[in-house]
Amino acid sequence: MEKIKVGVIGCGTIGSQLCKFIDAQLPHMALVAICDILPKKTKQLADNLINRPRILEMERLIDESDLVVESASKDVCKEIVRKCCEKGKDTMVMSTGCILENQSLLDLVRRRGVHLYLPSGAIVGLDGIKAAAIGEIESITLTTRKPPKGFEGAPFIDKNHIKLNEIKEETLLFEGTALEAVAGFPANINVAATLSLAGVGAKKTNVRILTSPQLSTNVHEIEVKGEHGRFTTSAENLPSLENPKTSYLAVLSAMATLKQIADTVKIGT
Repeated sequence: MEKIKVGVIGCGTIGSQLCKFIDAQLPHMALVAICDILPKKTKQLADNLINRPRILEMERLIDESDLVVESASKDVCKEIVRKCCEKGKDTMVMSTGCILENQSLLDLVRRRGVHLYLPSGAIVGLDGIKAAAIGEIESITLTTRKPPKGFEGAPFIDKNHIKLNEIKEETLLFEGTALEAVAGFPANINVAATLSLAGVGAKKTNVRILTSPQLSTNVHEIEVKGEHGRFTTSAENLPSLENPKTSYLAVLSAMATLKQIADTVKIGT
């Protein structure tokens, strides 16, 4: 079986761990290239892998890869997906908020006949949501709770002059649609984008975001009502040690997606 050539764009918390996973644990994939806006970080990562990948500019990386993994940011994601479509390359995207805000990309992917992979991230139950969406869904509500540190730098926090260090008890920070949540918390709430794309869309998906200094986990609760009945899911995720804005389950979810792409057997919806 010929190995799938993978290029990773973005060598931060998630990108670095995915590179190490591909390098050491996926025999049917080969990490051929990496890139990041910080050359020092890229070189340090490459030097610490078993099979040293090439360090390339984005355009060249896409040319050399069968599958491009975006783990950079929402800002660059759109360009990556467009270029991959133009060159007939498959893409796995971590910044799912970009896809939600630019859904014309989905049409482009389908027209070009390439594959776009969106990992489940830090939530559970997407299989049930996709199944329920074949029928009629009345409502979907996502309630997210994170420690205050996990929301530092979010545009919504800065715009509303919220002083996270002064919060002493559980506080509702935001309530609105998934589309509004993704705009206000682009680094914190990719789960809302993924949930919306799998279910009833960003304008019909309700999101509540709370914080509390007593929290030590990132909690995502989902309630779905429809003609199928009702179900709820809850995930209490430990934050990544390298980045408190990211749940470790989100990293594991991306790894599982890569493993599934490399395998010929698919389990679950």
